[in-house]
Amino acid sequence: MRFNKMCDMTKIKTMAAAAVIMLAGAAAYAQSPRILTLDECRDMAIESNRDLVQARTKVQMADYDRKIALANYFPKVSATGAYMYNTRSIQLVSDEQSDRLRNAGTTVQQKVNEGADAYMHNLLAQFGLSSAIAGSPLGQALIDAIKNTEKWRNIDQALHGADIATPINEIGREVDDALHPDSHNLVIGVVSVQQPVFVGGKIVLSNQMAALARELAQGQYDMKYADILTDIDQAYWQIVSVASKKKLAESYSDLLHQMVKDVDVMVQAGVATKSDALQIKVKANEADMMLTKATNGLVLSKMLLCKKVGLPLDTEIVLSDEDIESVPVPVPGAPKDLESIYADRPETRCLDLAGKIYDKKAGVVRADMMPQVALMANYILTNPNIYNGFQKNFGGAFSFGVMVNVPIFHGFEALNKTRKAKAEATLYREQLADAKDLINLQVTQQRKIFEETLAKVNMAESNLEEAEENMKKATTGYEAGVVDTNTMLGSQTAWLKAHSEYIDAGIELQMAYCSIKKAEGEYKTEK
Repeated sequence: MRFNKMCDMTKIKTMAAAAVIMLAGAAAYAQSPRILTLDECRDMAIESNRDLVQARTKVQMADYDRKIALANYFPKVSATGAYMYNTRSIQLVSDEQSDRLRNAGTTVQQKVNEGADAYMHNLLAQFGLSSAIAGSPLGQALIDAIKNTEKWRNIDQALHGADIATPINEIGREVDDALHPDSHNLVIGVVSVQQPVFVGGKIVLSNQMAALARELAQGQYDMKYADILTDIDQAYWQIVSVASKKKLAESYSDLLHQMVKDVDVMVQAGVATKSDALQIKVKANEADMMLTKATNGLVLSKMLLCKKVGLPLDTEIVLSDEDIESVPVPVPGAPKDLESIYADRPETRCLDLAGKIYDKKAGVVRADMMPQVALMANYILTNPNIYNGFQKNFGGAFSFGVMVNVPIFHGFEALNKTRKAKAEATLYREQLADAKDLINLQVTQQRKIFEETLAKVNMAESNLEEAEENMKKATTGYEAGVVDTNTMLGSQTAWLKAHSEYIDAGIELQMAYCSIKKAEGEYKTEK
């Protein structure tokens, strides 16, 4: 009773699995599957993989850095404009000096008058009038008589009557206004040109570093590129493996179900026992469960491949190699020499480029300890015009010069930076030597694995042929009644195992071939 219940439960599960398969078939009719080849899967993964997109962006950034470094060879031209409002104007003289300028005419007039008085006094002295006589009433009367003469009045008017204070004061005010320009609103424009002449080789080394950095970014892209191709190849052949096992499970299930029908007839005819029938039914149920697992595994494997190639997970796909009778045996080319492998492997290229970059970096740091020479040219435009008395108009002028910067002492900063860059270059060279040893070991190991796997395929193929021959004989004997059920089931199980091992060996050989191609640097982009 318990065994019958287990059989009923197995039948229910089998019917449910069949319903799932039917629903999947209905969905397949609703949407025609997309047929993909291995090359198409690779191309789609390369276009959609986000890591590769980021790596390509880094290569583009390195290209821009190289162009930026190239721009240092050319002169730098810049234009600067500024407007400034000042609450106070520029004053070129002090307040005391300004007051003297504005009253210069009055001061001059006063000095002239004083000089005129002294002149007249000296003139009177020329008439022989002593100071004693001039101070007497008679002398004073004589002086008055002289002053009242027409000639004297003309001389006095000529000396005291001229108004020189007003025009000189006017001139002083004009000069003072010029010395107090209106600089509340100040506009300045400068166009400058700088051309480096000698910077210790820094520009040349920077351009070389930028070119090496671009190659380094390309090498990092190639590393991700190789990983993606290897991953896609493995996912592709994994689906082929599961699909082959699914077909194998279908053939095995059909064979057992046919045996169930045949054994039922034989039981009714009395040439087989119910025990034989139960054994075959149990095997048939196991075959159905195996088919269900293979079907589900195939669906999940295809969903994983869709994710890797950038397709929606529910996309129906069929691989072009799903229906092959046997897994193709790849034939690797002649073994490459180590130097060619080192040149093709992105890891060694990246480490070698990193060492060269730090060598250049040491030169760049060393250039900071050398004199730097540059040519300069400027055109300055101002309003007020500083070149024409601060007039309220625009005025400008050119200026040319040479700038020399000679570093003297900075606490050995540049020296220590140079030593650090050299140490980093040495570090990458050591890593490169270590990587070459590991690559040599990896290539040798993958070659050995491929040879072992190829031998395994040949052995599995031989075992499969023997198992098929054994099953044919057992089937013939079972139909003739000279072979019992256990022997027949055993031959079928041996055939199933041999076929499964043959599929696994073929897929393992494909994986080993992918590993060899990656180890020898065959997965690389076209430069």
